[in-house]
Amino acid sequence: MRNNRKRLAFMLSAAMLMSVMPASAFAESVNKPAGTNAAAVPGGEQMDEALEAPVDVAITKEKAEALARKLVSIPKEYVLQGANLSMEMLAGGKRNAWGLEFVKKVNGKYLGTIYVRIHADNGQLLEFNSYTDNPSAKPTYPLKVERDAAQQIALQFIQKIAADYKEQIQYNPDYGVQLLPPLTGEVLHSLRYDRLVQDIPYVDNYIEIDVDSEGHIRRFSLQWDDTIRFPKVDAKLTAEQANAKLRAAAAPQLTYILPYNMQGKRKPLLSYELQPLAIDAVTGELKEQSNFSYYRVGTVSDTPVTEKPLGEAPKAGTVTEKQAVDAVKAAFKLPAGAELNNSNYSENMNESIGATEAYWSLNWTIKEDGKEIGSASGTVDGRTGVVRSFYAYAYNVQDQSGSPNVTLEQASALAVEAVKKHLPWLTHELYFVKPDPKQFEGLSVGENRQYYFSFVHKIHGATVEYDSINVAIDTRTGEIVNYDAYLAGFDYPAKAPALIEKEKAVDSWLTYYRTQLTYRLVQQISWNGQPIPIEKYKVMLAAGEIKGDEVKSTSEAELVYRLVPRLIDESVFLDAETGSWRNRETGEATQLEKPKAQDIEGHWAQRQLELMVAYKALDVKNGKVRPNELVTRGELIKMLVLARNSGRSPSMYYGGNQAEMKASFNDVAADSSYFVYVEAALEQNLIDVGDGSFNPSGKVSRDEMAELVVRALGYNALANYDHIFKASFKDSAQIENKGQAAIVVGLKIMTLADGKFLPKKQVTRGEASAAFFRYLQSRAELQEAPLRM
Repeated sequence: MRNNRKRLAFMLSAAMLMSVMPASAFAESVNKPAGTNAAAVPGGEQMDEALEAPVDVAITKEKAEALARKLVSIPKEYVLQGANLSMEMLAGGKRNAWGLEFVKKVNGKYLGTIYVRIHADNGQLLEFNSYTDNPSAKPTYPLKVERDAAQQIALQFIQKIAADYKEQIQYNPDYGVQLLPPLTGEVLHSLRYDRLVQDIPYVDNYIEIDVDSEGHIRRFSLQWDDTIRFPKVDAKLTAEQANAKLRAAAAPQLTYILPYNMQGKRKPLLSYELQPLAIDAVTGELKEQSNFSYYRVGTVSDTPVTEKPLGEAPKAGTVTEKQAVDAVKAAFKLPAGAELNNSNYSENMNESIGATEAYWSLNWTIKEDGKEIGSASGTVDGRTGVVRSFYAYAYNVQDQSGSPNVTLEQASALAVEAVKKHLPWLTHELYFVKPDPKQFEGLSVGENRQYYFSFVHKIHGATVEYDSINVAIDTRTGEIVNYDAYLAGFDYPAKAPALIEKEKAVDSWLTYYRTQLTYRLVQQISWNGQPIPIEKYKVMLAAGEIKGDEVKSTSEAELVYRLVPRLIDESVFLDAETGSWRNRETGEATQLEKPKAQDIEGHWAQRQLELMVAYKALDVKNGKVRPNELVTRGELIKMLVLARNSGRSPSMYYGGNQAEMKASFNDVAADSSYFVYVEAALEQNLIDVGDGSFNPSGKVSRDEMAELVVRALGYNALANYDHIFKASFKDSAQIENKGQAAIVVGLKIMTLADGKFLPKKQVTRGEASAAFFRYLQSRAELQEAPLRM
C-alpha cells in the first residue's frame, strides 16, 4: 500500500505540472481505480468495499457513492462498476474529484449507465450523465415538456443540488436553443446558466443541464473555478464606445469558399469573411485570438513570392510510371539506399470540378547494410507530371545536441525556392506565411528536427481557403522531407470582379454579430524565465521536449467586449459581389431575419403552417404564405421528405456534382429546387417513375395525399388489402385508394366531411401542413417496441 501511495503521489504531481488549462477546459485524471486493483471488477459486479483509497481526501469513495446515490437518486439496481480519483488544475490551485460509474445489468446485458463526479473535498456534485437502453420508450409528439417548462425543472434541480450557486448565475437565453421547431419527440433541452461576477457574465464558468422532452434530467455539469482572480473595474468603455472600437478594428478578408452541398455544378464563391474580435473593456485595445494550430501559422506576407509567374502551367498528356518516378527524383532528393517497392496508378472522377483526375502513388523503402532504415513516398499528377506530394522519413534517428545546422531564415529561403521550382506558374498567387521565430527558439536539433512552412493561395487578393501548400525542411540537412500541394482545379475570372465596399461588408457583419461584455481567462506559461505560448508548451510537453516542473503557470481574468454570433438556424457567409447572405453549405441566398407570414394569424392551421415555413417547405412571398391556395406536387413531396428526415434536407446525402447526376423525371432537372426531394422520395419508394414525368407544379387530390402519407408510414402494402378495413365512407365508390383512406382517417391524419372522404378534392397548403403535422404525431405513436423473449 505504501508503494501504491508513493506511485500515486508521483502521478498526482505529474498531473499538476502537466495540466495548464483551467478545470472548465481541461482535467488530468489519475486514472487510478479507487482500490489497489488495477481495474474495475468485470461483469458489472459491485466493487469490493474493503479496498482503501490510495490518497487522503475529505470524501472517501464510500461517502462519494452515498452522496451520488442521494443527489442523483440512483436506483438500487444500479451497482458501482468503477471509481477513479482525478486531480484537476484550477487557475489558482487544484481540486480532487471522484468519478463513479454505476451500471444496471440484467441477464448479462447492460441496460443503463450513470456516471457521477463528486468533489472529493466538499462533496459537491460536479457532473452526472445517464444512458438507458430502453427501445420501448416512445417520446410523444408534440413535446410534453417545452423549453420554458424545462427551465423550471432545471432551476428546481439546481436548488436541490447546487443551492449555493443559484444566486450567482444567470440564464443564457442563446445557449442550446433549437431555432427550428422539432419534428420528433426525441428532444433534449440543453440549458446553460452563466456565472455572474460583479453583475457581468463569465461565460466559461457555468451550470449546464439537459432536460428531455418527458421532463427528466439527463445531464448536469458544474464548470466552476473559485480560484480565479477577477479584476475590479471601476471604469470601462460604454457599449457604444466598444462598438465603435470593434467597428474600427474589423477588417473583412476576401475569401473564395466552396459550399459542399451546392445544387448543380459546384463553383467557388467570393465571400467577405470576418472572424469575431475582442477588445479590452477598459482600454479598447484589440486582443489576440486564441490559436490552436501554433506550429502551422504565422504572418502572411504582403506580397506574393514573385510579381509575375515564372513559367507556364504544364499541359496535360499521359505520364508513365518511369516518368512519374523521374519527376520525383528530379524534384526532391531521395535518401541513399531508396528502392521503389510499390507504384499505383489511379483515376478518379472529381465531381467538384467535373473532370477525371489521374495520379501515380509511389513508395520507396530506404535501406542501409540490408536493413530497412526509413521510407519515402510521392504522388504525381498522371496528366501533367507535376509532383503533388513528397514525404521522407528515417527510423530511429539518433538525437543530436546543439543548435540546428540550418537557421530558420535559411530554411525559409529553401521553402520559397521549392515553391518556385515546383509551382512556377503560380508564384504570383502564392504568399509565404512567415512563422513566428519564438516557436523555434531554444530548441536543439534533437528536439525539433523540422521547420514547417505554408503558403496561402490568393487570386486577385482573395484567399482560396480550400487550397494548401506545405513544406517541411530538415533542421540538420536543409533537405525537404515533406511537401504537399493541394490545388483544386477550378476556373477563376481573368479579372477581379466588382465587389461591394468593405465598409458595407463591415456593416453587414456587425448585424450578424452582437457585442458581449464578459471575462476571459488569460494563462501565461514561463519556461527558463521566458514566456512561451501555451500551444507551443502543449506540443513540447507531449513530445517530451520539456518537463512539467520546468515551467511556471499563472492565470488571470480580464474584462473584454467581444463579438459573438447571433442566433440563426444556418451557417452563412457574405457574398462579396452582391452583399447578400448565402447559406455556407448550399450557396443559396438567404437572410438573417427570416420572413414571417402575415396571413396565417388566427388560421385554423396556424401552428402547422408555421412549422412548414420554418423548414422552408412552403415559401413566403411578400409576407404571405397563402394558406388557402392549392398545394403543388413539388411542395407536398418536399414537406413529406423533410418530415421523414427530421427536417434535414436530403441534399446532404447527394454529395458531389448534382449537375452530372441523371434526373429520374424529365420535368425535374438537377438544378431544380425540388430535385433532391423528388429523388429522395423516389429512392424511399414514396413515388414511382410512371411515365417519366412528375409535374411538380401540378395539384394534389386527397386520394393522392392519403397514399403518400401511408407510404411514408410504411403501411402501403397492407393498405392494398382494403377488404380488411371497415371503412363506411359515403363516397367510397369514388375512392381509388380505399385502404389508404381508411388508415389516414383511422389515425386522424385526415378527416371526413359529413361522412365523405372527398377523394377528388384538391388539397390546400393549410390542409397539407396539418396532415403532415398529424403524420408526425402518428409516427411517434406507432413506434413499436421489439419483442423481448
